[in-house]
Amino acid sequence: MPKLIKGTFTRNQAGLISEFTLTGHAEAGPYGSDIVCAAVSALAISTVNSLDALAGVIPNIETNDDEGGYLHVSMEINDSLTQEQMNISQILLEHLLLGLQSIEKDYLDFIEVQTESKS
Repeated sequence: MPKLIKGTFTRNQAGLISEFTLTGHAEAGPYGSDIVCAAVSALAISTVNSLDALAGVIPNIETNDDEGGYLHVSMEINDSLTQEQMNISQILLEHLLLGLQSIEKDYLDFIEVQTESKS
């Protein structure tokens, strides 16, 4: 069985995405030619950069710099965010989720995406 990238999105009680985690390696091709890894990386990095540049939100980011294959991004959803920041952030995070689900449809053996609710 091939290795997988696993994407987990967590929604708060209001249904808003508050965090996501990406783990693993797709190994859908040789190093430097893995289109699944490249697509997932481009979407994730673009989303994190856009949270800052477009929404003015700096999320908490955890990575494994030694081995790679791990990204955890979380953001506080509270009264410190304006409604505009909240809306832009959610559009960006929903866009990431939809993008990864689209990749999953075409490359089911290499990526698995799920959502969970935080109680």
